Amino acid sequence: MDEPRWLTDDQQRAWRKLAALMTVVPAALDAQLQRDADLTHFGYWVLAMLSENPQRALRMSDLAAQANASPSRVSHVVARLEQRGWVRRHRSAADGRGNVAELTDAGYDKVASAAPGHVDKVRSVVFDGLSASQVRRLDEVCEAILSHLDPDGKIRTEPPG
Repeated sequence: MDEPRWLTDDQQRAWRKLAALMTVVPAALDAQLQRDADLTHFGYWVLAMLSENPQRALRMSDLAAQANASPSRVSHVVARLEQRGWVRRHRSAADGRGNVAELTDAGYDKVASAAPGHVDKVRSVVFDGLSASQVRRLDEVCEAILSHLDPDGKIRTEPPG
């Protein structure tokens, strides 16, 4: 049996800080959105991805890719958003296959009204404590980590895209 590849001391310190961020930041963002907009952070994220598309609609597979989430997770949250009247699903008009999630006017209003408070919370929790060069480094580090993981957190066997 091979010896485990233990973390170095530097890796262990960095990992513990990253693990703390993965707990603290989503909880803070979820709490703000639940309190102020009756939305989960992931629900907001999905609405935002749709609102940024010129047609306010995306194939479910494309939405999952843009949201960095599994298709089943996206399908589950879209079903909840659909129940609230913020999204509707229909077959793709282009090929009749695959489903499209489309933001309703009520969904657009919801994400637009939630955005200012969410952005303020993101700024205060993440960016207010960083210099411009730290923001650039954070972007580079996040890109490096995400570039070799698929939405389920598995190591990619081929480059994304």
